[in-house]
Amino acid sequence: MSSADKDRPLRIAFVHPDLGIGGAERLVVDAALGLQQRGHKVDIYTSHHDPKHCFEETRDGTLSVHAIASPLPRAYKDKFHIFFANASQMHLILHLLRPSAPKYDVYFVDQLSTCVPLLQRLAATRVVFYCHFPDKLLVDGAYVEGKIRRNGSLLKRLYRFPVDKLEEVTTSQADVILANSEFTARVFKTHFPTIRTTPTVVYPGINLAAYDVAIADESDPDVAQVKSDRPTLISLNRFEAKKGAVLAIDSFAALRRKLSDSPELASMRLVVAGGYDPRLEDNIMTLVKLLNRTKDHSLTFDIIIPKGSAMTVPPFNTTKKEPAVLFLLNFTTAQRTALLTSPSTRALLYTPTNEHFGIGPVEAMYCGVPVLACNSGGPTESVLDLDGARTGWLREPDARLWADTLIEIVSMSPTERQALAERARRRAVEMFSMSAMTAGIETALRQAVALGPVRSSPDLSTLAIALVAALLALLLMK
Repeated sequence: MSSADKDRPLRIAFVHPDLGIGGAERLVVDAALGLQQRGHKVDIYTSHHDPKHCFEETRDGTLSVHAIASPLPRAYKDKFHIFFANASQMHLILHLLRPSAPKYDVYFVDQLSTCVPLLQRLAATRVVFYCHFPDKLLVDGAYVEGKIRRNGSLLKRLYRFPVDKLEEVTTSQADVILANSEFTARVFKTHFPTIRTTPTVVYPGINLAAYDVAIADESDPDVAQVKSDRPTLISLNRFEAKKGAVLAIDSFAALRRKLSDSPELASMRLVVAGGYDPRLEDNIMTLVKLLNRTKDHSLTFDIIIPKGSAMTVPPFNTTKKEPAVLFLLNFTTAQRTALLTSPSTRALLYTPTNEHFGIGPVEAMYCGVPVLACNSGGPTESVLDLDGARTGWLREPDARLWADTLIEIVSMSPTERQALAERARRRAVEMFSMSAMTAGIETALRQAVALGPVRSSPDLSTLAIALVAALLALLLMK
């Protein structure tokens, strides 16, 4: 390959199952934006894209998004999620394999690997696969490094066995494999023993420019919803049980009790914000659990959604006047930035345990907000909990311990807080900027393309998956 070929713009297609609001979706959007800014031609293909529940760049024309809606449900009686997810992906891939479909130099695939051999062998195109975390470990329940807690009946395990093997086989066929952290790469190597490749770590990056513009326009109704002079703690995560936001509620309640004799800090509030999808039972039940825990602590609360949202607020009795806990569903970019850059914000509470990476702590560090996170998973790579080099605090997920640590955080002098903010911002720029992530992904894409043309003869696994795809096509045409 000549030097000119090595530098030429690439035609890149992203394949992502559900382009909603979440960490994986944020990575896809930011990676696509970064590559597009470097001169590459980028298209995103997805099976589901709701303009009312997505990142703004995917609906305002900034990115080229092709939503090939699947006729299949997400689940059957809240079961068989992975079966329908893979079936929907096959439906999407059939669209990409049409003779009239656009041709690309390379595909970037994440979350579901089933399509990898089809795109590689039948579309004769190189594939880069980005592993957020092995799906089989997400399904099996809470993961503790070195050990999986297996849940479910024998029948469910039998159902999962071929799906898990399919994940391992199809992932192994990617031309280049990436992972979002050293933690994920380590887990990948342990639980995909037949894959000899060690994933290359490319940390998710954030669009730093989004936080460089001060949010001062109080006429923005969405910003006005969250703006307050009260001392504020924030928790930013999707409303999912595995994100552990109950810890934020419990820690905040314990902190309020400890600070009851401090007039200023006794008025502190907690903002729990994140993606909320009313189609998902997990989101609904998580919100209910958080509301019930708030009531158990006798804390007042309110639930809000952005002004332009078509979604209605869930029908719960709320306290409208200066609630102790504010639940913000499907926050906008302006609201997120306003919360992270507000001088009233004292700390980010990052509650997931064994999180695969976690973009929230990085966003907070760039904005100079002290981070309190669980001492496991990805945050142990992004947050430094070292005297003299501290960018945050890593603690066991214990509400009493977190309350004690929060007292330490909110009691920092302005000089200590400023020094921490400068260290945190510097670390975020050096390791987790969008440019760093884009460079890593671009290198991987060029490595895949440099492998040259794909041999045309599909192997046995590709033929088997192609057969399933053909049967699915027949089913959908009925």
